Amino acid sequence: MHPASVLILPGWHNSSPAHWQSRWEAAHGYTRVQQHDWERPLRGDWLMQLEEAVLACSEPAVLVAHSLGCVQVAAWSAHTQNAARVKAALLVAPGDVEREAMRPLLPSWSPIERGRLPFRSILVASRDDIHCTYDKAASLAHDWGAELVDHGNAGHINADSNLGDWPQGHALLQRLMH
Repeated sequence: MHPASVLILPGWHNSSPAHWQSRWEAAHGYTRVQQHDWERPLRGDWLMQLEEAVLACSEPAVLVAHSLGCVQVAAWSAHTQNAARVKAALLVAPGDVEREAMRPLLPSWSPIERGRLPFRSILVASRDDIHCTYDKAASLAHDWGAELVDHGNAGHINADSNLGDWPQGHALLQRLMH
């Protein structure tokens, strides 16, 4: 599989250089799907950016989503005509945009699409993620038809979690790619 067909989908505010997504992009040549506005994410705009990135791939894409990126994948797959152009998705630490505190900050993202994803997926969740309870993540995994991986107490599974290159996550991605 060509590395450029692995699409990195950061969450709200993008992924910092120390984030495992950025480290994978640098180490493996994966493609980050850029957004027009990382601070005020508009659902329709983010879905269009993903659509264009998937269409630009020369082979079926593999999506690597974190936080709001997971919600983006679910929303995109519910509305696109091009879901068959995606081979699989690694969904890490989905953000719960339905929480009362989040609705005014990300108004176009609620409710979360709950339909089954039309491609293989693995959802990695943490037991102490402040942005989404483990039970909510497990419910999303069930609805999306994703295999649920319990990552223990790893916070939001981001740069603050001190995962470095996060080899366990990359092993899950390799499993989806092959």
